[in-house]
Amino acid sequence: MDALGSLLNGPRAQTPMMLRMVMTSPWSVRIEDTAPLTVVAVTRGTSTLRYDDGTRHRVDPGDVALIRGTHPYTIADDPDHEWVARIDAHGDCYDPTGTHSVAEDMCFGVRSWGNCAEERDADAIMLIGTYSSGEVSQRLLDALDRFTVVPMHDHPLVSLMDTEIVRDSPAQEAVLNRLLDLLLITGLRQSMESGQVRAAQWYRAHSDPVVGQALRLLHNGIDRPWTVGSLAAAAGVSRAVMARRFTDLVGEPPMTYLANWRLSVAADLLTDRGQSLAVIAHRVGYSSPFAFSAAFKRHRGISPAAFRAQTTA
Repeated sequence: MDALGSLLNGPRAQTPMMLRMVMTSPWSVRIEDTAPLTVVAVTRGTSTLRYDDGTRHRVDPGDVALIRGTHPYTIADDPDHEWVARIDAHGDCYDPTGTHSVAEDMCFGVRSWGNCAEERDADAIMLIGTYSSGEVSQRLLDALDRFTVVPMHDHPLVSLMDTEIVRDSPAQEAVLNRLLDLLLITGLRQSMESGQVRAAQWYRAHSDPVVGQALRLLHNGIDRPWTVGSLAAAAGVSRAVMARRFTDLVGEPPMTYLANWRLSVAADLLTDRGQSLAVIAHRVGYSSPFAFSAAFKRHRGISPAAFRAQTTA
């Protein structure tokens, strides 16, 4: 498995907020939530996203926007229009004064929300999926700018999501979760391969015949007791070549990369209360829960148990 594939093959969208926003002009929505990553597919109308520092981004029909981080922003037909709604840090929806909830007033149909109940009258339609903390790894988030727009005109994934999001059918949530993941993966890959987004070091290193193989070995065998020597032997090079080449291309030594990767995967696994610390320790390559807990606390400044309590509260 390649670096991007293995990065996205851990815990995925499980309980994302997903809706179809249907708006008629004039409209403007203030977003102040704390989601680490939001995916927006525009199917009708041109919208503008404006951050508080004045930076603006245009999103046209057929575009998919990847919005990273917790920077507040406004999305609108014209950002200078007055807000029709404000989404606060808890994901609750209020009128511009912040005193009256408009969540129910603006909700109509299955997963549909906005100021226009009749689709034929809508000036803008967007499919929105918001990941929760722990569902996207920090290494993936670090590879993104705070805003990335990916042209995906007539892409079948967008059409499938547009059809599925308004259905009231068995297993709809599971289907939508997987469609959201596929849309994210496709957007990331397309933006990195096109050069639109400067690919992260670990992504670029995958094309190197030696380091790319080493990354696949580490990702596919995270539980193995790797050393620089054993990794070099498996890749068919000397220990010195592996250490130098890996560090040059990835930006950190092989064992440092492996330790960070193990703890990133462990952090995601900890969001599942059904897995004990012993099971997680074994899955990510630690000889005992004690060794795992010590490494996790050294790296994160908090014990695995405390981290789990925070992220699953």
